[in-house]
Amino acid sequence: MSEIAVRVQDLGKKYYIGAEQLRRKTFRDQIVDAFVAPFRRAGKLLRGQATGAAELDEIIWALKGVSFDIRRGEVVGVIGRNGAGKSTLLKVLSRITEPTEGFAEIRGRVGSLLEVGTGFHPELTGRENIYLNGAILGMRRTEIDERFDEIVEFAETRKFLDTPVKFYSSGMRVRLAFAVAAHLEPEILIIDEVLSVGDAGFQRKSLGKMDDVAHQGRTVIFVSHNMAAVTRLCQRAILVENGRVVMDGPSEKVVSHYLRSDMGTTAAREWPDDATAPGNNVVRMRAVRVRDDQGNVTDSVDIRRPVNVEVEYDVLDSGNVLVPAISVENEEGVTVFITKDHDPEWRRQPRPAGRFLSSVEIPGNFLAEGTLVVGAWIMTEVPMQVHCQEAHAAAFQVVDSLAGDTARGDLGVTMPGAVRPLLPWRNERLSPARAAGGSR
Repeated sequence: MSEIAVRVQDLGKKYYIGAEQLRRKTFRDQIVDAFVAPFRRAGKLLRGQATGAAELDEIIWALKGVSFDIRRGEVVGVIGRNGAGKSTLLKVLSRITEPTEGFAEIRGRVGSLLEVGTGFHPELTGRENIYLNGAILGMRRTEIDERFDEIVEFAETRKFLDTPVKFYSSGMRVRLAFAVAAHLEPEILIIDEVLSVGDAGFQRKSLGKMDDVAHQGRTVIFVSHNMAAVTRLCQRAILVENGRVVMDGPSEKVVSHYLRSDMGTTAAREWPDDATAPGNNVVRMRAVRVRDDQGNVTDSVDIRRPVNVEVEYDVLDSGNVLVPAISVENEEGVTVFITKDHDPEWRRQPRPAGRFLSSVEIPGNFLAEGTLVVGAWIMTEVPMQVHCQEAHAAAFQVVDSLAGDTARGDLGVTMPGAVRPLLPWRNERLSPARAAGGSR
């Protein structure tokens, strides 16, 4: 049996919602607490509260009862919906946060990339941060020197090497952070979904480097919503849901289970068999597909490019005014929008028997990054009747760009919102009179 690189046993991590006093306190906080503690205790006694009771609104277990071993040289994907506990697991493995119960034993030096610029000091230059990260990993300066040029070339930041990192764009920071994490030869490489915010070219280069790392016999733990990348890079996958491991095995098998379940789906769904196709004796759905602007079925699209969703169906009973429609829902279950067929050629027109393909184009720079789920249905509106529907028919991932030409700009942190439109802004410099409150 191969040597164990990572051992996790009965791991649990809980968070207190509404328990501000349980956060990590500064020295100033501790001084203030020491002064006001007697008054706070007296107030509690007057209100009839026990002085030792924690004022907690809710306890959330981000992880509970998680156990697994990873052998040295294994490449393991960790998959699951947002909020399943994947990132918390990686933070425990990276020693960023401590578990509440159980333990995680790591045997070897760890390189991790959990968010843009992880481990970088903003006041230090790119060059200084490379050496700082190498020292943290326990490497000698001569070892870092040997890999320095390769890191800089991969990150494409040579021109800015002696510029403080705080002046880097988010794209430059994430490129340099990944280059450092992958090239300084940690024995265990931990990569979170941060790669999903890179542009398509950067993603391909990074995935290729991870493939190289895996073939060098180092251990890789990779969290991603890109199922194609997980099955290509990882021999094994761990599916996490509600803080627990629900499946652990060969990546193809685990990913297939995830995509077939309510937890996930795929870019194309087809029903060749009448017995399983959604519908009735009026119409049956045959396929729902997501295509890029080149016409290719894809589960990953650039945020700047349009994406097309198509519904293929058989009309079995002619003479009905059928209206195809789709919904787009994000990972939090929020409906981003619903759209139905408004093609003037078929509006209020009965469809003859036969096979139809209805498609709609979603413009670029509209959807937010992340995984989006497509629902599809076909209905008549007068009278209102849904003839067939599939709530989770297909899914795709929107990848934001770090080039600065999207709504993200140079922001390196997660942006909230169900949509991310690139809207026109204008700026003007106000005259002193207008700045003082004068009229336009």
